[in-house]
Amino acid sequence: MDARCSRRAWRRRVLDAALAISLVAVHPVVVLAQPGESCRKLTSLRIPDTTIESAAVIEDGNFNPPGATNSIRRLPPFCRVTGITRPAIGFEVWMPLGKWTGRFEVVGNGGMAGTISYGSMAAALRRGNATASTNTGHITQPTGSGFDASWSLNRPELVEDFGHRALHLTTVNGKQIAREFYRKSVNHSYYVGCSKGGGQGLMEAQRYPGDFDGIVAGDPAYNWTRLYAGAHLYYAMSTLKDPESYIQPAKVKLLADAVNQACDAKDGFTDGVLDDPLACHFDPAVLACKQGQDPGTCFTPKQVKAVKDIWAGSHDDRGRQIFPGLVPGGEGGSGGWQSWVTGSAPFHATHWKAADSFFRFMVMGDPNYDPMTFDYDRDKGALDRLAPALDAIDANLRPFERRGAKLILYHGWSDPDISPLNTIHYYKAMEQATGPGTSNFARLFLVPGMQHCGGGPGTDSFDAVSAIERWVEKGVAPVQIVASHSTHGVVDRTRPLCPYPQMAVFSGKGNPNDAANFVCRVQQVTEGN
Repeated sequence: MDARCSRRAWRRRVLDAALAISLVAVHPVVVLAQPGESCRKLTSLRIPDTTIESAAVIEDGNFNPPGATNSIRRLPPFCRVTGITRPAIGFEVWMPLGKWTGRFEVVGNGGMAGTISYGSMAAALRRGNATASTNTGHITQPTGSGFDASWSLNRPELVEDFGHRALHLTTVNGKQIAREFYRKSVNHSYYVGCSKGGGQGLMEAQRYPGDFDGIVAGDPAYNWTRLYAGAHLYYAMSTLKDPESYIQPAKVKLLADAVNQACDAKDGFTDGVLDDPLACHFDPAVLACKQGQDPGTCFTPKQVKAVKDIWAGSHDDRGRQIFPGLVPGGEGGSGGWQSWVTGSAPFHATHWKAADSFFRFMVMGDPNYDPMTFDYDRDKGALDRLAPALDAIDANLRPFERRGAKLILYHGWSDPDISPLNTIHYYKAMEQATGPGTSNFARLFLVPGMQHCGGGPGTDSFDAVSAIERWVEKGVAPVQIVASHSTHGVVDRTRPLCPYPQMAVFSGKGNPNDAANFVCRVQQVTEGN
């Protein structure tokens, strides 16, 4: 797979995962008279520090994203607006011509962003929503595969835009464009994103609580600086700094199979999914090579240590955790350790690619810097300088709550990029900040067997968007969200996703592939491996 195909595959996975399956409900709609003329007139709209570059009607149901080889099909006719906000925030707003639900849905980015999230915009448009996306103020270089940070070198204003300003201004400007086009204000505004996009959602809830009525934030990269130091770089150091620590793809499968054999049946049946990874206390030392054993069928001491380090997470010199470790169960499959995200780059190399560009250009400001020499305790100050722009760690969402806004968090238990424990920690911090009423406006759903924003052996397709709409517009809080797993396009398993700290527990009767045979219940588990 060439670099361009890998990049497209990665973007499709991260940017579209939260919108993979959207149930089209019946909603009141707005029908606009003479939409074509209304669209073309938007080029004359005046917005501070912003230029509307184009406004044109797309009627044939197909759209060819700039630079892409494949078109997006099955789109309703829409008005496409492109613009730029100073210094370099590119954005697009798409508005359905025929029937509009009255909703405005902004979609997030992945990785280091740098592109418009066309696939996610298309999903929102098909729902009948007006939608917007931004490149967050920069263009990703072709060699970056979603992790390019070269644009940030000595450009603190672009870092600020990437961290929070671009999405906020796109939201504000997009609402104004929609109001001008439809001659009425939006009824409800929503945000949907995963990974970087999940972190963007939490940044919005914290810094700009008035922007959205509802937010769906998946696998959120909210504490960005610690994620890159304590996960991306840490995993790369654990497996690449010493060549003897490198874990070959065949051994990743060996580890995955051993974990499943030890822990899969703990939930009462065997299906290739660890419903509760925190109950799995597998010791990778059992895979250590014995005297005379073929080294291709076992783990060397340094490889065993690398696995233990990744599961334990990173710590500073005083033993304080920098970033929580991954949990057992996410190693196998095309989206696991063996081949994470791009479908071509191994777990080790992908994390290294992400860390390498970030530390050279954004953290240290030196294209020749070697991130393998980074020392967290010695060099933490360089990260701290970036934290105000990039990190969304304030768990006190009372301003967001007081508006009546709602938040759905979700995270795949088998995520090999961002530990699900990281999101659990944030939700617990929210409970400490806002008290026992947290679940009245915010709920977390953990997805067994789902990898980063989708994929994996678990039920990774679910409609969090309709759930947030019902919660905001009808006051119906999600007590569970039914998810499905498909093989070759055919659904072969359904499972309820339960609000944390509940989890889906098999009743012991009926087919374990049917969501109807599970109940949501709090299970007492001990965090750790």
